[in-house]
Parts: sequence; C-alpha cells; structure tokens
Amino acid sequence: MEKKFIKLCGLVIFSLLVLAACGQAEDSTEGQREVGGDERTRIVIADAITTHHLNLYVAYELGFFEEAGLDVEILTLDDNAAARDAVVSGQADIFWSCPTIALAAIANGAPLTTVAQVKTPCTSVLAVPAHSDIESFADLAGRQIGGISPACEAVLALAVAARNEGVSFNLETLAGGPAIAALEAGQIEGALLEEPHASIAELAGFNLLFRDVSDAIPCRTINGRNVFVENNAEAMERFVAAVDRANAIINEDPTADEIVDIAVAHTGAPRDAVIHGNHRLIFHTDLAVDGLILLADELVYIGNIPENPGEAMFAEQLRGTTW
Repeated sequence: MEKKFIKLCGLVIFSLLVLAACGQAEDSTEGQREVGGDERTRIVIADAITTHHLNLYVAYELGFFEEAGLDVEILTLDDNAAARDAVVSGQADIFWSCPTIALAAIANGAPLTTVAQVKTPCTSVLAVPAHSDIESFADLAGRQIGGISPACEAVLALAVAARNEGVSFNLETLAGGPAIAALEAGQIEGALLEEPHASIAELAGFNLLFRDVSDAIPCRTINGRNVFVENNAEAMERFVAAVDRANAIINEDPTADEIVDIAVAHTGAPRDAVIHGNHRLIFHTDLAVDGLILLADELVYIGNIPENPGEAMFAEQLRGTTW
C-alpha cells in the first residue's frame, strides 16, 4: 500500500509539472541571445552537488562553456529529484543525475530526454564494519542495509545479486552522510555508498564489498527538457564537446591539484576522500544505451515505471554524437 501511495504521489507531482512545462511557449529561439554581436546560448543547469558531476564544474571553471559560445548558469539544489523538477517546470534547462531519476520521469510522461552519459561505471559499494560477517550475497539475507532509494541503480544491482542467491535485504532509505552515521551507530549492518562517501568510509576503517556488482551499471546521465534540446540542437553539440574537453583533463590526472581544488570548492567533499577515490570516476559522454535499457527493465520489475521507454528516452538530436 505504501509503495502504491508513494508512486501515486509521484505521478501526481509529475502531472502538475508536465502541465506547467506544457504551458510555456515553445519558442524556437529559447535560450538564444545576442552577446557582443555574436549569437550565444544561455543554459541554466540544475545541479545537486557531488563529485560525480565534476566534469560540469571543470568545464565551467576552465571556461570551456564560454569558449563554446555558451553562457552557463549553475542552479544549486538539494537533490537529484529537485534538479529534475526544476528542469521539468522550466526553471532550468539541463540537469545531471543518477540515470534512474531521469529514466523514471521520462517513462512516467515528463517532458525530458537523456542527452549524454556523465560517467561509468557506478562507483557504489557496500560498506560494512571491519568485524562484519557479511562476505557473500547470500549473507545479505534479512540484513538492514542503508541506501538512497529502492530505485537507485546501485540498490537495484545489489537487490538483483541477492535475489539470484534466493535472498533479500531490508533497505533503510538513507543518503551517504546519514548512512555512514547509522553504520557507525550500529543502526544498520551495511551501507551502499558512492564516491566520495565510499572513500570517507574506507578511510574511517570500514570494509568495502561487492565493487564488481556496480562495475557493469551505467552511472550519471545528462538530461534536458525536450523543448530546449530540440530548439538548441547545435548548441547542445557544442555543450557536449565542452564537457568532453573537461572529461579528457579529469581522466588524464583525476588527482591533479587543479582538479581536486575544483572538486572541493564546488562540493565541500573532504580533500583526502577526493584524492583517495577520484580515480574511480571515469568520465565520458557516450550513452551506455544497452545498460540504461536494462535498468529500465528492472524499474518495470519493481513497479516503478509502467513500461520500458527503450531508445525513446534518448535525445534524437544527439544521435550520432552521444549514442
């Protein structure tokens, strides 16, 4: 009953947001303005800060967007859902998020499209106390495990691995920081954590398990409002190119002083955790099409979405560029 109620509330919220978005004028010049005689594109990015969005911050701080003729504004919000809602309602144009946030919204009718990948693989691991007796997926039977949500791709992957062993665990809905605190207090027996929280936990003496489960999962995606992407297709090509410039610099040396400085300045993450785990973030813009479609299958399985949108979730304007 609770799951159905939560899902119903989510659909009502999305319906209201979709109506708000549909009420906006679909102006073919949306986002365009003249700056110094040159036509430039203004892009507002809704962002829930995390080191997983480091390529956004690097492209912004190193001037790659500016050089590409893009006037980018970053609107900071509390979480991925808030970033999604800001784009659906027209307060912003683009958002970075966990793939299931955008995927579920698209499948439930929100006027969104997935433009590009941010990174792969997922870096989430299961953190357990050093004395824990959890060693295999079978050991998860009946355990209290902290995770961000039942629809999180890392939670889905661990649930599938446990299901394949004929067991299941109990999920406590907790974000990274609160999950570590609950683990320290003995309130849960394990916590699914992504960077930098995984490194924070490891540096604090917790063991990290099951990294191979997440290695095959697509991670963050870049998503946009349909109308904006359609009306600014050429600008989106330049946008992706600017992000790719940032990707190349980060991937070459993810713990370079300049990169770590930008990560810490934008996210407030502990410097030692960024240095410890930044090499695990592999940035690129090519969409993991097959993996994202498989994620959608799992969302259908748990009743989170009515059907798999398949390739319809991807921006047709970026076909040949990011997929």
